[in-house]
Amino acid sequence: MSEQTLPVSTMPNPEDRPARRRFLNVAVAGAGAAALAACGKKETAAPAAAASGAAPAVAAAPSTVVLKMQGSWGAKDIFNEMAEEYVKRVNEMAGGRLRIDYLVAGAVVKPFEVMDAVSKGVLDAGHTVPVYWYGKSKVASLFGSGPINGCDAHQTLAWIYRGGGLDLYNELLGKLGLNVVGFFAMPMPTQPLGWFRQPIKDAKALGGLKYRTVGLAADLFQAMGSKVTQLPGGEIMPALEKGVIDAFEFNNPTSDMRFGAQDVIKNYMMGSFHQAMEFFEITFNKAKWDTLPADLKAILRYGVEAASSSNWWTAMDNYSRDLQELVDKHKVNVIRTPRAVFAEQLKAWDSLTQKLSDEDPFFKKVVESQRAWAKRVAYYMFVNEADYRMGYEHVFKTKLPAA
Repeated sequence: MSEQTLPVSTMPNPEDRPARRRFLNVAVAGAGAAALAACGKKETAAPAAAASGAAPAVAAAPSTVVLKMQGSWGAKDIFNEMAEEYVKRVNEMAGGRLRIDYLVAGAVVKPFEVMDAVSKGVLDAGHTVPVYWYGKSKVASLFGSGPINGCDAHQTLAWIYRGGGLDLYNELLGKLGLNVVGFFAMPMPTQPLGWFRQPIKDAKALGGLKYRTVGLAADLFQAMGSKVTQLPGGEIMPALEKGVIDAFEFNNPTSDMRFGAQDVIKNYMMGSFHQAMEFFEITFNKAKWDTLPADLKAILRYGVEAASSSNWWTAMDNYSRDLQELVDKHKVNVIRTPRAVFAEQLKAWDSLTQKLSDEDPFFKKVVESQRAWAKRVAYYMFVNEADYRMGYEHVFKTKLPAA
């Protein structure tokens, strides 16, 4: 499919500049060692200091294979911490034979360019999300956020690994000529509707609103009448301050609070169908991957699964605590998104899914695979799950906002 036509900002990300300078300085100071590391070759001497702004790299043994990985996340984002949880696990399990050096967004390429950089070998690995490269094919967004079918992110991640999703993902990579091996981690909680200057009481309030989101969610909100701009996280607040956008969603209370959203807007709408089943995409240049022995490949792959659990635990601790801080300290008005908005999102998803399925048989193939999985998996969960909401309201003697 053609490149996306939705507007994508090219404003510089202030968080990226220091990391980029550090990367360039290291490249100049240690060009020989850095060139070997960038190619993933075995080192014959200790490498130059890591230029990630993250945890300092451990000196490599003479035979250590070094992979340069960049994320799509600004230096302050909790997603960097989640990427580092993956890197830490891999580096410790590899026992000195392999090491990932992690770089923050902008150190080598912009956040939306990570997939291309990994495919071309500019980076050895990436930590991103498929919605950041869905301009190549809108099918990409289905591997992280797409039409609602009843499954949450945990159940959709199970579709990736047990329901044929990974095979379809690899088929998409082949269709697009992307020289990448990819895996998925961290079933993300439902992403909030976002931050608004005035509370959203019905779907009509979204009409004409200059709104930031990404991936198929951009198509969804455009169908609902919003004027959508797609931006990486680090560009959101500058765009808001300049009036490029009126409202936005990113992902979670921790990231949003670290951006400083609470200093500009006080209405935080929780719950939405626009990105309710997303996860990280961890990628490797396929040519580099093919040079690795089987045990190191296994460490890289199963390290994804270990990080997936660790990321979820980190999310639960941070997201819940920071939501309370937004309410108690910053006096943010946290509001449950009205059911009327959910209902209109479902109608928009129906129309959008039909349109894209008619245009692209492969889009339809992936959607049908997800729906076949959801029909039995979500059914099992709905008929079996305890009523946790009832339990919460009983124990804490409180009535939660209407679901």
